[in-house]
Amino acid sequence: MRLFKKKRRPYISLPIETAVDDHIPQVPDGMFQKCPSCKQAIYTKDLGAERECPKCGYAFRITAQERLNLIADKDSFEEWNKEITSTNPLNFPDYEEKIAQAKKKTGLDSAIVTGKAQIEGFDTALGVMDSHFIMGSMGQAVGEKITHLFEEATKKQLPVILFTASGGARMQEGIYSLMQMAKTSAAVGEHSRAGLLYITVLTDPTTGGVTASFAMLGDIILSEPQALVGFAGRRVIEQTIKEKLPKNFQLAEDVLAHGFIDKIVPRKELKNSLALLLDLHVQG
Repeated sequence: MRLFKKKRRPYISLPIETAVDDHIPQVPDGMFQKCPSCKQAIYTKDLGAERECPKCGYAFRITAQERLNLIADKDSFEEWNKEITSTNPLNFPDYEEKIAQAKKKTGLDSAIVTGKAQIEGFDTALGVMDSHFIMGSMGQAVGEKITHLFEEATKKQLPVILFTASGGARMQEGIYSLMQMAKTSAAVGEHSRAGLLYITVLTDPTTGGVTASFAMLGDIILSEPQALVGFAGRRVIEQTIKEKLPKNFQLAEDVLAHGFIDKIVPRKELKNSLALLLDLHVQG
């Protein structure tokens, strides 16, 4: 026999929609973005056209078209080899679908855009990698377009400026992807032997086979602030050497301190810096 009986209280049930406070302000999607570096919430308009964090200077990842708008003189860009696209040499499952999705998402045919442009009036061959296209990974199409870029620049006696942004070789193309490291490096060598200038601008991220080939072969190597630059990933290295790596390991500032980068240039100053280098080396 129960000694106590729980008294039932009358409750009023409320519809779910009326339980929500309509007076709570709603933040529209895209109004704020979190900086990957300092982790602060940034008002999107404060990033500006350059998309740089106003608190720590981190340069957000941008598309190839956004890069061209910032670097090339207005209406001066002439695209080369747009028709070169990725194939599936190893019949990797679902690879064609992945490429189709990347094309639809980015509006690009491959992970790099190449062509001729003017920078403050100086003619230059220009290549811009886009990390939004399968993380900018280097397959046959990317290697072929870069090779053509240098070959055409050598014929036309043009300097080359190449913006790198890549996760490395594309695993779906296996050995065909790795072969692009040697092929692009050979084209860079021919361009160099012709006495022509090659400038690389490392952006976040530049890793893997791209770092181990054409990204580090520039006569002058620039980088954006806090860009990730390296070959193997942090976790792989830590597991191999059985040691904890410093927090700034593989950031551009650390790579600069070890002599692999010539200068770190904020995105707002890049166009002027490149124009100065072209003026000194090409015209001089």
